[in-house]
Amino acid sequence: MTSPSVTTPKPRNGEPAAPLARTSLPAPSTPAHDAGLLLLRVVLGLTMAGHGAQKLFGWFGGGGVSGTGQFFTASGYPAGDTMAVLAGLTETLGGLGLVLGLLTPLAGAALVGTMINAIAVKGTGSFFAPQGIEYELLLTAGAAALALTGPGRYALDRFLPVLRGHRLAHGALAVGLGVVTAGALLLVRN
Repeated sequence: MTSPSVTTPKPRNGEPAAPLARTSLPAPSTPAHDAGLLLLRVVLGLTMAGHGAQKLFGWFGGGGVSGTGQFFTASGYPAGDTMAVLAGLTETLGGLGLVLGLLTPLAGAALVGTMINAIAVKGTGSFFAPQGIEYELLLTAGAAALALTGPGRYALDRFLPVLRGHRLAHGALAVGLGVVTAGALLLVRN
């Protein structure tokens, strides 16, 4: 690790010169930053957990496993009921992981993978809702952003030694895993 470089500015008007430190370290998080990440995590996480509950249990007007399985089969996926359970668990557990700030890079990446498949199924014929992909794209970007930035200070990840000091590499690897997994699922789709 290199030491930070220090620059001493020229004094003006007889004021003492104070050294200015330049480092490559990230700025420490602030309470406002952490509160903003918490808000994003809770809203995005509960939204996705709700979608998962629709698929798994038929809550909130969802189709449950059998109704969602029929949708997956009609969309070209093999074993529709299995895909419904897989998508429902991914959305529910990934969403709850974001809410709690638990394994945030993996939770965000799981949702990224699910939403890539949702975008592929919906198609890209239009951008704006209700036929377009803007909603799905926004959820995908939010999940990826949380995986990359980390959960902030108000999260259970603070108690996990590996994730306590979030690293961009953790998030980038997790998002890459989510994209590769989504691609693999898309390959089995007819």
